[in-house]
Amino acid sequence: MTVEGTAARAKARRSGGTAKRASAAKKKTAARAKAEPQLVQLLTPEGERVEHPDYAIDLTPEELRGLYRDMVLTRRFDAEATALQRQGELGLWASLLGQEAAQIGSARALHDDDYVFPTYREHGVAWCRGVPPENLLGMFRGVNNGGWDPNSNNFHLYTIVIGSQALHATGYAMGVAKDGADSAVIAYFGDGASSQGDVAEAFTFSAVYNAPVVFFCQNNQWAISEPTERQSRVPIYQRAAGFGFPGVRVDGNDVLACLAVTKAAVERARSGEGPMLVEAFTYRMGAHTTSDDPTKYRRDEEREAWEAKDPILRLRAYLEKEKLADPEFLESIEAESDTMAKRVREAVRAMPDPDPMAMFEHTYADGHALVDEEREQFAQYLASFADESDGAAAAGEGN
Repeated sequence: MTVEGTAARAKARRSGGTAKRASAAKKKTAARAKAEPQLVQLLTPEGERVEHPDYAIDLTPEELRGLYRDMVLTRRFDAEATALQRQGELGLWASLLGQEAAQIGSARALHDDDYVFPTYREHGVAWCRGVPPENLLGMFRGVNNGGWDPNSNNFHLYTIVIGSQALHATGYAMGVAKDGADSAVIAYFGDGASSQGDVAEAFTFSAVYNAPVVFFCQNNQWAISEPTERQSRVPIYQRAAGFGFPGVRVDGNDVLACLAVTKAAVERARSGEGPMLVEAFTYRMGAHTTSDDPTKYRRDEEREAWEAKDPILRLRAYLEKEKLADPEFLESIEAESDTMAKRVREAVRAMPDPDPMAMFEHTYADGHALVDEEREQFAQYLASFADESDGAAAAGEGN
């Protein structure tokens, strides 16, 4: 046996193995494409109204115009917040550009007594829950830890820790069930968060305890720079079956479909049938946050293809085609959005700096010895600056 012969056989084995792996990968890709689910869709990208056997919805012209207004104002607010960050007024901003239909449609399906657990991107949901837009910006400006009372609007504070809100929502829903309340809970998260252990644990507990919770995943296809296909071998909604509850995929750029599907899911939860997973298949048109550059990992052609599926333009096309919105209405919405943007700008710049001592508040419900000690030390530290300033002033007077 020669060295050359051994090397040749090893090369042949490697080539054969590579070919087999490539063939297997192609088969998996083909099988996955063949099994790709159909979206629940009620409004096509061209603005054509279609029906679905399981999710029917009948809205008045006023309600349809209201959905359009919600999406336009939400997008305008989001653009203003992005501009404020670029101007140095905010430390960071997570844009929802392209996800307006998923958020507005799902949020408008909720009752006032339902409870929402968001991530940090649910600006459209916050709008529907009555949280003033400017209140969302305090945390991103660094002047508060939230900016609103969660119980005033049944809208929890933004959650920065990825996926943890799914557990919070499940626990709250378990409490709702024990209290016998006729309400549902909804947890929002992204495709990246679906890879977190917290989300899997939430699925387990919600299924076992039949909690009245809807898991609403906005699959915008990119977890920062990681595409969905590198996170999951199956469509996200199919994961629900492994935990014992149903899942459905909806066109996340179709506000009518998102409304119809979420409405069915929360009604199911209220009636005691347990959790459900809704995967809103959409696209993040902008950056993950203002610290991200999506041009480093995405092609322009991909974004352009999704721009043709814009959620606002498709609803506008339908309204105009059906003569449900005239130019005067459309112009009034644009004017209203400009007025709101101006109000948000002025409110952000007028936000007062927080009292430095406020960081020690609300850490523990009943106080804590270590926090008390740290508070005293920090108070003395701040007082030292005042002492130095007084001393400098006195020295100046002496001269």
